[in-house]
Amino acid sequence: MGLAVLLAAAGPVQADEIGRLEYMYNCSSCHGDSARGDGPVARFLNVETPGLTMLAKENDGAFPLLHVIQVIDGRTGVGPHGTLMPVWGERFMANEIDDAGPYGAEVIVRGRMLSLAQYLESIQE
Repeated sequence: MGLAVLLAAAGPVQADEIGRLEYMYNCSSCHGDSARGDGPVARFLNVETPGLTMLAKENDGAFPLLHVIQVIDGRTGVGPHGTLMPVWGERFMANEIDDAGPYGAEVIVRGRMLSLAQYLESIQE
């Protein structure tokens, strides 16, 4: 059962909490609980794990929402992380396709990625 189905079954949840849960379940092991690139797995990687709290500052104060979604999705060809960053669009899709079929799964996946990106936007310094 996918995270989206579990969250839906749990009742109303604020969107920022869904994004935070997505982050904690899928990103914090590398990027850290505080999103500063210091997760417990980061030291074992061959590339530096970027912090995610300065994305807006590094983009002249504007959070690059579309770019962040494309990086998370990974299916769009944007790959600044090389091959080490999981392709979350495909992984999320694989988790949802049994429950929702290919079209419904795509909608769920896009919602999960948007929630995650909006969470990252909310923690910018």
